[in-house]
This record gives sequence, C-alpha cells and structure tokens, in this order.
Amino acid sequence: MRLLSFFLAVSFSSLLFGQNSNLLGVVKSKDGPIAYASVFLEGTNYVAFTDDSGKYNMESVPFGEYNLRVQILGFESFNLSIKLDRDSLEVNPILKISNNQIEKVVVSGTLKAISKSESPVPVEVYSKEFFDKNPAPSVFETMANINGIRPQLNCNVCNTGDIHINGLEGPYTMIMIDGMPIVSGLSTVYGLMGIPKSLIERVEVVKGPASTLYGSEAVGGIINVITKSPKKSPQFSFDVFGSSWGEVNSDVGVKLKAGNRAHSLMGINYYNYSNKIDNNDDGITDLTLQDRISIFNKWSFDRKKNRVFTIAGRYMYEDRWGGELDWTPEFRGGDSIYGESIYTSRWEVFGVYELPMTEKVNFSFSANGHDQNSVYGDTWYIANQSVLFGQLTWFKQVKKHDFTTGLAYRYTYYDDNSIATVDPDQIHLPGVFIQDQISLSKLSTILLGGRYDYNSNHGNVFSPRANYKWRSKNKKNTLRISTGNGFRVVNLFTEEHAAFTGTRDLTVEEELKPETSWNGNVNYVKKFLFKNDAFLSLDITGFYTYFTNQILPDYDSDPNSIIYDNLDGFSVSQGVSVNTDFSLPNGLNILAGTTVMDVSFTEEDVTQRQMLSERFTATWGVSYKLKKQNLKFDYTGNLYGPMLLPLLGDNDPRNLKSPYWSIQNIQVTKTFKKSLEAYLAIKNLLNFTPPVNSIWGAHDPFDKLNNSETPGIDPADPDDLGFDPAYMFAPNQGIRGNFGIRYTFKK
Repeated sequence: MRLLSFFLAVSFSSLLFGQNSNLLGVVKSKDGPIAYASVFLEGTNYVAFTDDSGKYNMESVPFGEYNLRVQILGFESFNLSIKLDRDSLEVNPILKISNNQIEKVVVSGTLKAISKSESPVPVEVYSKEFFDKNPAPSVFETMANINGIRPQLNCNVCNTGDIHINGLEGPYTMIMIDGMPIVSGLSTVYGLMGIPKSLIERVEVVKGPASTLYGSEAVGGIINVITKSPKKSPQFSFDVFGSSWGEVNSDVGVKLKAGNRAHSLMGINYYNYSNKIDNNDDGITDLTLQDRISIFNKWSFDRKKNRVFTIAGRYMYEDRWGGELDWTPEFRGGDSIYGESIYTSRWEVFGVYELPMTEKVNFSFSANGHDQNSVYGDTWYIANQSVLFGQLTWFKQVKKHDFTTGLAYRYTYYDDNSIATVDPDQIHLPGVFIQDQISLSKLSTILLGGRYDYNSNHGNVFSPRANYKWRSKNKKNTLRISTGNGFRVVNLFTEEHAAFTGTRDLTVEEELKPETSWNGNVNYVKKFLFKNDAFLSLDITGFYTYFTNQILPDYDSDPNSIIYDNLDGFSVSQGVSVNTDFSLPNGLNILAGTTVMDVSFTEEDVTQRQMLSERFTATWGVSYKLKKQNLKFDYTGNLYGPMLLPLLGDNDPRNLKSPYWSIQNIQVTKTFKKSLEAYLAIKNLLNFTPPVNSIWGAHDPFDKLNNSETPGIDPADPDDLGFDPAYMFAPNQGIRGNFGIRYTFKK
C-alpha cells in the first residue's frame, strides 16, 4: 500500500511540473500602448515583443517562479516577480519615461518641432547639462567639446575667432538664436560672445548645407541656440565662477510676469578679465583683456487656442584689447606701443507670431545692428552692419504629406573702411521655399525641398535638398541619407581676420563671386539596451562636400601679402565622424567622438591641403555620480591632429605644421538640496600652449627696424619677415583653476 502511494505521488508531481502556462498582457505608458517592447523572463530563453497595440503573448512557459522584465529605448525597465501556476497569467506593465534616454525634440532640421529619432535630417542635441561639464565664459568656447566642431582662434593678439564644422572655415557656419539667423556676417567673428548661458535650454547642431530653409550662409551647417521658455523657466537662477587667472563670469536669470498672460525672462551676462599675463615672455598678452556685458529679455504671451507669440531682444557691449603689456587706451591707433583694441556694440530683436487663422501660419522676424570700432596697431577697421529679416511659414498636413512652405525677405546693409568695400553694400534677398515630408510607411520617410532666392547683387539662386530616413521597428537602427546645395555671398572681413592684423597687405585679385557647394551625408545610428539597463548608442556619419568659386587666402605667393580671389577649380571636404554615448545604472556616462577628414582644394590639376584644417579630431566627456554623496566628477577633453599653418615665406623658422595637441579638464560638482551647486575645476590640465615664437616679430610690431635703410639690421629678424600674429591654432591660456557656484530657484 505504501509503495502504491509513492508511485501515485511521483506521477502527480511529474504531471504538475510538466504543465505549461501562457503569459500575456499589454505594455503601456501614460501616453498609451508601447509597440516593439521586448518582454522576457530573466535567466531563460522565453521572450516576446509587443505589437502595434502594445500586446504580447508568451506561450508554453513551464510552471514556476520567474522575474519578468520589459525593456524598450526611451523608458525605464520594468521588473516584476511572477508565479506561473495556472493556464494563463495576464500582466500589464506600465513603463515610465527614462531620464537618461528621454526622446529629445528638435526644430532645426525641418523648422517644426519633431522628435529627434523621427527627424529625417540628422540633428545633434546638446543640453545645458552637457555644457555645465566644462563651464566657459562664452558659447564660442563651449563648442570645443562637440565632435566635429572646433573653435578656431584667428589672432594671437585679440583672440577673435570663429567656429569650424567638419574642417570648414567659420563663415560657412550659421549661428542662430531660437531659429533666427542673427549671428552671421560681420558678427560671425564677435557675435558669439555674451549669450547668457543660464538662459540656454539646449543647442542643436546640423552638419551640412541647410540653405533650403535658412538661406545663403548655412553652407557648412547651423548651430541653433534654443533659449528657455519664459513660462517654464526657473523663477531665479545664477551661475558665477572665477579662475586663477583673474577671470570673472556671471550669468543671472529672472522670470517675471505681467498680468495673467504675459511672461518674461530676463538674463544678464557679465565677463571681466583685467589681468595682464605673459607666460611665454614675448611681450604680448597671452589672453585678451575683456570687459563685456550682455542683456537678454524674452517675452511670451498666452493666446487663444495656444497660438504662439514670443519676442526677444539682446544688447551686447564689449571692450577687448590685447598687445604690449604697457599699452593703454591713450595709445589706441598710434604707432608707438602696439595694441589691438576692439569696441563692439550689438543689438538684436527677434520673435515669432502665429497668425489668428484656421491654418497654422507663423510670421518670424528679426532685426539686428552691429557697430565695430577696431584698431590693429595703427590700422583702423570701422564697420557697420544692419540686417532685417521676415518670413511667413505655412504648415499643412495632407494625408501622408507634411508641407512646410514660406515666403522670406532679408535686407543687409554693410559698410567698412577696408579697400574691399568701395561703397556700402546693400543686398535685397527675397525668397520662397517649399518642403514636403512624405511618410512612405511607419518606418520610412522622405523629405524633399527647394528654395529660390533672388539676390539683388548676384541674381537667381536655387537650393534643393533631399533627405531619406528609415528606422527599424524596435527603434534600435536608424539610417538617414541627405543631399543638398549651399550658397554663400562673402564678406571679406569674416573670411580672413588676418587681413587686418600684422604687416601683410590685403590684395583682392578680382570681384569676388558667390560660393556654391553640394553636399552628401550618410548617417547610421545603432542603439543597444542591455539587460542590466546599460545603454550604448553609436552614431556614424560619412560626409562629402564639393565647392566651386571658393575663396581661399593665398599666403605663399607673396610673403608680404594675403591674396584673395575665387578658386579656379574646386575644393572638397570629406570624412567620417563617429559619436558614442554609453551609460550604466551606477552613474557612469561616457560621451566620445572622433572625426577623420580631409579638406583640400584643386587648382590647375594640383591638389593641396587647406590651411588650418586638422585631419583628425577627438572629443570626450566622462561623468560619474555618487548619488548618496551628491557628488559628480567630470573629465572632458579634446585631441587635434596637425594642421598646416601660414608662414612668412621659406625663411620662416616656425614649423609648417602644428603638433598633436589636447586640452583636458577635470571638475568636481557638489549639489546641495538640488538647487545649489558648487564646482571646482582644473582647466587645461596638461598646460598646453602654442610655441613661444608663434607671434613672429613681437619685439617690433610696427616693423620699424625692417623699414630701415639697412636690411637685416634686426638680429631677431634677419630675413626681414615682419610682424605676424596670424600663426595661430590653439589658445595661449595655460593651466588654471576654476571655482563656481550655481543656484536655481523654482517656485
């Protein structure tokens, strides 16, 4: 009898453990069902994927206890211990949006708000937190940690510069604030300073021509600085830091309200540096002394049916000088003590008004004025630029077609005292554009567009574009193919700042013609979400740009001149860029990128490498958080390959190429009660600076010895090369400490 009971028990147990169950349910978020989420039982091979309605069904799972896990990009992982002991079990997970993988919204690629992953145009997005890893006094300097972008200093004395994208010179880059093309032309050199960083929400970067939407200066790419919404911004914020060199920078933001429908955001940036430092002992200041203030005010108004109306304004004044250590303003413009002194006064007004119509039609407008009073030794550069811009944009969706069409008009007035400007230049630029974003399927989109402009000086201009995007169902693979045309009318001062410094003569061989370019990009994004919630993103781009009529400075034909004319041939910028984003749940995050490129020009069947263009660059940012201690550690840096530098002829003893060089920084941030932060940093950790002889002839900046009747009388300059501050590839500012306090009050 006992033996019979034993066999019955064994048989019953075998029957019980041999049973299977079905696991099913619907995966949702607060916004509705989630498609293509992976549902799996940890430690097993049982996995299912949700369909378009968020449903999943995992069949024939043996009875037992399991850990259910649900994962998809953009959401926090869902974990639940379950027990399968019946025919079926229904579990309906609700996922929360992940702060680390939150879907970013961009506007720069198509002129309308769209999620970054859905944009057919590849757009890179950098948040305020990204720039907080390595705080700097200006937007110009903060760009140094973005892969493929390099702030280029153009003068050893006055430290002015521009921003290169994929090796292309600064004038090919359009800088915008809230989508308005206001930092361009003359202000490309100086207008990047003084944008209050406390008011910046994010920065969007588009690499490659964007002339179809933004006009003639968006040839190499655009950098769009998006400011915070007055309604959603903190009530009060400030960010103040100083450096061991004596720099002081402060950003203050205040939110105001006028009545129930008007919201205002006021920002002030003030930067001062008044400490004369000459660590390389060449008699010239290593860092330009500056006194700069910028005031920004943005208003938004609540309207019926949530129609948009924002208007903003900014005023900036800067007094900047560099030169011999005993220079004072009384020597400005004289020839006894050398100094480069720059007074900049700039104002801007811009905004968007949505018309009270059934259709969605926006009127965008901007106006700016820029006054420049500069002295380079005894050479004066006085310039004035005014720009008026207006654009009507109509957004219309018809079935699978999403149209964006517009009418635009831009007026530019420019005048300076250089030999390149005989009469004030006035340009009327009316234009019309159309763009159609076509949904081919749920996973693929094509974007077609074209723009026609009539330039009052140069005639008809047509700029087409085409973009294609494909995305896999699980959002882990995205392919984008882009092609487009760019067009640019030149301004000589922004082309080559060196033309107004040193003792070289400026020579213009002929009337300069507009430049044109054709560009093609292939972008592939691969994302990995590991079972331990680690996240990895690979972003790979191949780019190719072909230029005609490009204007390049000729330093070699005559060592005493810089010669400008249109290239009788073509030039090419080509390369590959890779960005990676890796994060772990323990608080480690790594952003890294590298770009390998070649920028060259061909004339008379001879191909030469372009000056001041590196072939290799790398950037990185490593962050680690100790959550319990409220500490964050940031290690940021960049590495640049050699670039060709302008020499003063064959007898110039300076190296033709720059070395490999790197600027690296470390920072520790302590957070107090989530609103107050203190940070301590060491900048330029390796203390890298250019060679001490970068400024040739620094002892004789007015070239008085070389102008004597006896050539070679100057033992420091036996070949009479003269004064040259244009041999510049990296900042002269060495290692320094930074300490700052950041506070944000949200009502």
